[in-house]
Amino acid sequence: MRASGYQQYKNQSVSTMTQGEMLLLLFDELVKRITRAELALKDQDNEVFDQSINRAAEIIKYLKRTLNREYAISVQLRALYDFFIYELSRVKASRRQAIMDEVKPLIEELRDAFRQAEKRSNR
Repeated sequence: MRASGYQQYKNQSVSTMTQGEMLLLLFDELVKRITRAELALKDQDNEVFDQSINRAAEIIKYLKRTLNREYAISVQLRALYDFFIYELSRVKASRRQAIMDEVKPLIEELRDAFRQAEKRSNR
């Protein structure tokens, strides 16, 4: 019974979010997955590493698919998302922390830019 109540709350919470809030939620999850992959890489936990990198790539692919092409910035975001997907595939293949060290701050910067835009749009 409690699980069903929680699920209803969760569904209602998501359905009442603004697009900006949903975008930030996806970026937070993306950063979380990359952080989890970093920890798994240090612990040499290949299964968690692969799952985390795969999920991060899925999130970026979703963000890319949902771009609104009516806006000029979509072209730049599409290229940036392609770059992130490429870099994550390199990380997965090579298991090199150095690549994640380059990509993660870029993703965090983009998330922070979207967060600032969301704050400004709510004024």
